[in-house]
Amino acid sequence: MIGQRQGIIIWLYSLKQAKMLRRFGNVHYVSRRLKYVVLYCNQEDTEALIQKISSYSFVKKVEPSYKPFLKMKYENSIPDKAKEYDYKMGI
Repeated sequence: MIGQRQGIIIWLYSLKQAKMLRRFGNVHYVSRRLKYVVLYCNQEDTEALIQKISSYSFVKKVEPSYKPFLKMKYENSIPDKAKEYDYKMGI
């Protein structure tokens, strides 16, 4: 059973070792141009993995993703009726 997941962004000096990071979690994306890897792991293991991954010599910087902590329910998600009418008119 998979619990809460959290992303970790790992900035690398070289992409040669990007394949080796698969043992820590699911590699979601590898950017060749900017040289970073997005890795998903269990949320309770995130802090320990950040410490372990940042100790490698080929890692420039490690950042956790803050998406699980952001509020995704927006305050004013109901559109204004007057604006909606103007959009339909083509003004």
